[in-house]
Amino acid sequence: MCADIVTLEQRSKIMSMIKGKNTKPEMLVRSVCHELGLRYRLHRKDLPGKPDLVFPKHRLCVFVHGCFWHRHPGCKYAYTPKSRLDFWLPKLAKNVERDLDAQQALIVRGWRVVIIWECHTKNREVLRTEIQKTFGLNA
Repeated sequence: MCADIVTLEQRSKIMSMIKGKNTKPEMLVRSVCHELGLRYRLHRKDLPGKPDLVFPKHRLCVFVHGCFWHRHPGCKYAYTPKSRLDFWLPKLAKNVERDLDAQQALIVRGWRVVIIWECHTKNREVLRTEIQKTFGLNA
């Protein structure tokens, strides 16, 4: 097991700066959707999981997931930390379980659910094409 390279106070400050909404990947997805003329609602608290973008007209909920925090399968950004595994493994597993519960609850309510992974936002044109396909728009 590796020791952390920063102090507990420094680690606490770093972790406190991690945002849950209005992240860079989410803002990029919102920008592309807006360019395509797609209108949405943000973080609806009345829906399970508070989806990042909600398209009521299309009965579609979009979650923009960070690859690390939500464990994107096979992604290089979804690495496992080397220290404090007793803390990280259950925490990350709970994130995945909570995501699946929210998605299932939305599906039961008649919503479609789309996950856009952080790594898919690295290339704006690929993201644009992915969103167009989701909505059946011509490229």
